[in-house]
Amino acid sequence: MKIVSSLLLLLVFSSGCSQTKQEAIIEKYLKNGAYRYHYTLQGWEDNINKALQKDSTIAILWQNKALPYWKMKKYDLALQCYNKAVLYDRESYLGRRGYLKCIFQKDYTSAIADMEMAEKEFGYGYQNDHSYQFYISLCYLQQNNFEKAAQILTKDFEKTIKDRGENWIHFLDLFYMGIIQYELREYDKAILYFDKSLREYVNFSDAKYYKGLCLLQKKDAVNAEKLMREAKVNAEQGFTITEDDSFYESFPYKVNWHMAKWTIPNYVEN
Repeated sequence: MKIVSSLLLLLVFSSGCSQTKQEAIIEKYLKNGAYRYHYTLQGWEDNINKALQKDSTIAILWQNKALPYWKMKKYDLALQCYNKAVLYDRESYLGRRGYLKCIFQKDYTSAIADMEMAEKEFGYGYQNDHSYQFYISLCYLQQNNFEKAAQILTKDFEKTIKDRGENWIHFLDLFYMGIIQYELREYDKAILYFDKSLREYVNFSDAKYYKGLCLLQKKDAVNAEKLMREAKVNAEQGFTITEDDSFYESFPYKVNWHMAKWTIPNYVEN
């Protein structure tokens, strides 16, 4: 018993020492090193590389090493680093990797796998104010599996309403349900969801534009033109998808006005 107790104490002591060493590395090379630079500057990566030479098993170092690669669209390098972050801290980074694959890399099949596994292992989770189920639905939308996308997002709405109330459903979630219904050619349902989204975000140009497309399908060209021109003005004012990473990556179905303007009825370029 004394031998067993001594071994346990030794393991606890070793674990504590290892954690202390890792905290010191993070303090020196991240908090007082890389974080003093913008992540696009060489000092950022130089400090992280020095830290990894000290201990290559610290997940947050790999996560931060990957950060500029995601932003600069160097996805292969980003994923190589992020895989290491997942290896050393699966709970913190598995679901996040799925999000990054969805929004940045556009690898939808792999993104679904990551987020489904994260939810299976660690429970219902969020990334950037949206659930894993929201992003999984978005992935299926991007694969033109509209029925599956609708099914998943509907269940997520039901969970949100049950747990927190209907007011907790984000305007972007409502927007994408409108997009799904538009793709299913359920134009009245799509308009319903776009209107709900617009009640939360009254100048949301993308929602107005796609509502206009629905009105065109319903042969209401007059109101469609009015709404789509209004949407274009709102877009020029900056009222579009405002997620944190939307500055780096264009979210699905964000309106490209260089092309979309030609769908406005009676459009004449000035």
